[in-house]
Amino acid sequence: MELLEKLTEKVLRKEKITKDEALKLYDMPLEELCGAADRIRKHFCKDGFDICTIVNGKSGRCSENCKYCAQSSFYHTSAKEYSLLDKEEILRQARYNAQKGVLRYSIVTSGKKLPDKEVDEMCDIIKEIRKTVGISVCVSFGLLNKEQFAKLKEAGASRVHNNLETSRRNFPNVCTTHTFDDKIQAIQAAKEAGLTVCSGGILGLGETVEDRIDLALSLRELEIKSVPINLLNPIPGTPYENNPVLSEEEMRRTVAVFRFLLPEASLRLAGGRGLLKDKGESCFCSGANAVISGDMLTTSGYTIDSDMKLIKKLGYKAELCNE
Repeated sequence: MELLEKLTEKVLRKEKITKDEALKLYDMPLEELCGAADRIRKHFCKDGFDICTIVNGKSGRCSENCKYCAQSSFYHTSAKEYSLLDKEEILRQARYNAQKGVLRYSIVTSGKKLPDKEVDEMCDIIKEIRKTVGISVCVSFGLLNKEQFAKLKEAGASRVHNNLETSRRNFPNVCTTHTFDDKIQAIQAAKEAGLTVCSGGILGLGETVEDRIDLALSLRELEIKSVPINLLNPIPGTPYENNPVLSEEEMRRTVAVFRFLLPEASLRLAGGRGLLKDKGESCFCSGANAVISGDMLTTSGYTIDSDMKLIKKLGYKAELCNE
């Protein structure tokens, strides 16, 4: 346990741990590791808890072949298909979430990137949300360029979501229609346009522990402060439909090590949380301090009310973090 205490103190001094140290951490006794991660979370993030919700603004018929995704046109799944939702529906959901106490609302669309015409439509909708609802707006519109991101920033969006998904090494095993570097280029373009970035990955894609740590290190290098951690929900019809679901222990270990590597970040439990027996509660005592609530993109999520009760039970306060 001497090494765990040494590495905890190192992080508390704002010194970066190495890849080798992170690999050693992963094999530490579970409860001690998670307790140390939660100590780091309290030190850097206090009791702030960032809760956001998602609207699936455009669904299905995606040109990309990401092996986990129900919306890819390469696979036959039961996911709904529809074009861009109309303005009133997106506004209605924004108002509903704001009334429930949610402070961040994310609009997500399928496809490699939103075309210019639809970017302009979304800018009009974002302006209306900011004017009439006031909720903070995050967008996930694919691999846009700096000019498109700048338009969204001017319209009132504050954050862009773009997951790296996995490590650079493992990425070609997951997707071949775009690259890891395409992702990084889009993230850097969003940052250059003045937007903060939300980026993380999915656990259970056949990756190794080293891949998970490499993902966290890539996020650290990009200075990402909002990090979704998804648990693969194997969707029938996708190439990963028979992938084993990670255990609660593996999730807790990964969350804890991510906290050591990304001490100031909002570590956000996202898709797949419902596959865990405790719906992720133990992860919120292991370094995680943010969540995506409500329905996910193609699978059912959790009610905002139940998540608000959980936040209160654990002693957190809902607030916008790492703006």
